[in-house]
Amino acid sequence: MRIKTGIGQDSHRFDGADTDKILVLGGVEIADQPPLQGNSDADVVLHAITNAISGISGSNILGSVSDAMCRQGVTDSRAYVAKAVETLRTMRICHVSISIECKRPKITPYMEVMKQSIAALLGIDIVDVGITATSGEGMTAFGRGEGIQAFVIVTAIGD
Repeated sequence: MRIKTGIGQDSHRFDGADTDKILVLGGVEIADQPPLQGNSDADVVLHAITNAISGISGSNILGSVSDAMCRQGVTDSRAYVAKAVETLRTMRICHVSISIECKRPKITPYMEVMKQSIAALLGIDIVDVGITATSGEGMTAFGRGEGIQAFVIVTAIGD
């Protein structure tokens, strides 16, 4: 059995200008919060997952592939994760660990629904999705409320 681990990171600033957008984290819409800047839904959690999967497969999705998808009107980051999962070929994801840094929104009330969303998207059990959150004591722009940052580690197994 082969085991591979990938790490992914993503961050976006809050978008004060786009009032038609909604904040999305881990595939979950969060009302009453400013959205994040980006040409997609700017879901930093799913973008970091996509990057971590790319670290395992060696096939980058965020960048030229996701940009082309955006130009075709595909702005839901779940589609980028699905595209990344396709690149795993015979490997399958068995665990994902997510660390989110932000001052707002408070992540704890959304953790369970985010875990459910991510588990369904990756085809794993909810117990195989870990999420932690921190404000970083306000030491970074994310902890001061200027945006959101996510780090992700994905573990995959295969023959």
